[in-house]
Amino acid sequence: QVQLVESGGGLVQAGGSLRLSCTASGRTFSNYIMGWFRQAPGNEREFVTHITWSGGNTHYTDSVKVRFTISRDNAKNTVYLQMNSLKPEDTAVYYCVARRSFTEEYNYWGQGTQVTVSS
Repeated sequence: QVQLVESGGGLVQAGGSLRLSCTASGRTFSNYIMGWFRQAPGNEREFVTHITWSGGNTHYTDSVKVRFTISRDNAKNTVYLQMNSLKPEDTAVYYCVARRSFTEEYNYWGQGTQVTVSS
């Protein structure tokens, strides 16, 4: 089992920045692809970004490209999501996720952290 705990959410004005953190425990962190999903009220959960095991590759959904950056520190068992130029439509609960390979579903999820962007 992998336990994921997010932190760093909060309320920010449009144009501002936040950095989310997710710390993992229970298994070897570097064995997992890490990612972030989000869910806004009334919407389905959507993929935001992922980063591969050593951080060599990343992928972003189009709406956050350039503005968001995912990174990881395998020595600290932590993945980060730096969010800049935030927009009200970024308001959502953000979930940290993990999977061992691209052939698996994201089978480990954190409890979520709320990000609210005011206009």
